[in-house]
Amino acid sequence: QVQLVESGGGLVQAGGSLRLSCAASGRTVSSYAMGWFRQAPGKEREFVAAISWSGGTTLYADSVKGRFTISRDNAKNTVYLQMNSLKPEDTAVYYCAASLGTVQAMGVPRSRFDWGQGTQVTVSS
Repeated sequence: QVQLVESGGGLVQAGGSLRLSCAASGRTVSSYAMGWFRQAPGKEREFVAAISWSGGTTLYADSVKGRFTISRDNAKNTVYLQMNSLKPEDTAVYYCAASLGTVQAMGVPRSRFDWGQGTQVTVSS
């Protein structure tokens, strides 16, 4: 099992940027697909972005495409989510997840993923 700790959340005005980090421990994540999900109050957890173990394949939800960028540094056991042009509807708790499955399979949140505890992102209008 991989332990994941997210950081970098906070309060930002609409149009601003934040960079989330997800630090992994317990196991090297170089063979894991990694993903970011978010959950707003009263809503289900939804997929945001995912990246393959090599970093060669990335997937994005349509709602964030062109604004968010997922990347990883396997040497640092860390995954990042650069969020630009933030909108109030991006407000949510953002979660990092790890999976030994395919990056395509990360398009849906699953209990078998390893999850972090989440970091709050609030975008004010």
